[in-house]
Amino acid sequence: MKVATENPLKQALGCGQSIWYDGLVSHREFEDMIREDGIRGATTNPTIFEKSLSGGEYDKALSGLLGARPAEEIYRTIAAKAVQDVADLFLPVADRTRGEDGFVSIEVSPLLAHDTQATLSEARELWRLVGRQNVMIKVPATREGIPAVRALIADGIHVNITLIFSVKRYREVIEAYLGGLEERVRGGKAVSGVASVASFFVSRVDTAVDKILEEKIAKAAQGPEKEALESLLGKAAIANSKVAYDVFEKIFFGPRFEKLGAKNARLQRPLWASTGTKNPRYGDVVYVEALMGPHTVDTVPPATLAAFRDHGVARARLKDNVPGAYETLEKIAAAGINLEKTTQELEDAGVKSFGDSYRKIIDLIRTRK
Repeated sequence: MKVATENPLKQALGCGQSIWYDGLVSHREFEDMIREDGIRGATTNPTIFEKSLSGGEYDKALSGLLGARPAEEIYRTIAAKAVQDVADLFLPVADRTRGEDGFVSIEVSPLLAHDTQATLSEARELWRLVGRQNVMIKVPATREGIPAVRALIADGIHVNITLIFSVKRYREVIEAYLGGLEERVRGGKAVSGVASVASFFVSRVDTAVDKILEEKIAKAAQGPEKEALESLLGKAAIANSKVAYDVFEKIFFGPRFEKLGAKNARLQRPLWASTGTKNPRYGDVVYVEALMGPHTVDTVPPATLAAFRDHGVARARLKDNVPGAYETLEKIAAAGINLEKTTQELEDAGVKSFGDSYRKIIDLIRTRK
């Protein structure tokens, strides 16, 4: 007789990690995940909405909005309503966790990713339009997006900073959050109600670095050099993420944040994004398992969620062998791989991918007008 064991997704909370769902499903499915899996939030992006719209899930909503209104406005209205509905489902989670979890994220137009003022304007409009305290506005962590993040935090708007690939950019994101909070303090405003997560992308880093490594391996002669390169395959993403988490701990448990913490400011938790395994040679829950630890969020895509529910092991591994993570990044650099250049290319590709999805959404709406 098989002994029933607790759902490993629920066990993640005991490791200090909140599991959010990366996607949109029916209300009943969300309710089941909240109850059975302990899911504590959800994230959306233009690609997720593109799939939903293409699949006809919003045909009824579209039919009531089509007319003289611009396609961009119609999409914004549909997306805001969808996020409102999901946020309402997660409101009990937000209440139970006193605003730590229960968030649903909605993203500003990726076409504005390189325009600070336009990003700021749309983020404020989305915040007003959605009108829910358990919603986060997603802003890409581009060079132009960072100042918008600081201004939004200073406004008291919850922000999910997305498409973070490098530790360098992550430091800038933290600085924007702290700067926004400090601006509120100087203005005599409370900081206790402002929430933010920093979405650090994982598996795409391995995909990009492995491609470069494989090219080098193909050219290397048999021997120690080839073996050294092969030993780095599938190691970049987790090492990069562990180093980022080390930065998080040093800053948020250091003297600067201590002053904000005394005013009940919240930690800006790292959120692991893109944790679905893209390379079939690696385990299907490898990133979820490796990056489980205190004060973190993992937004898990559907297939990975099902896999972890089935055979994942919840254990706090995130702080295991952090010196080894730094060493791995040093070895990658020594192999001639410029990780800063690679992660910038990933950021650019991420913005383009979301932008392409956004354009498809707008085109789809226009064809139905």
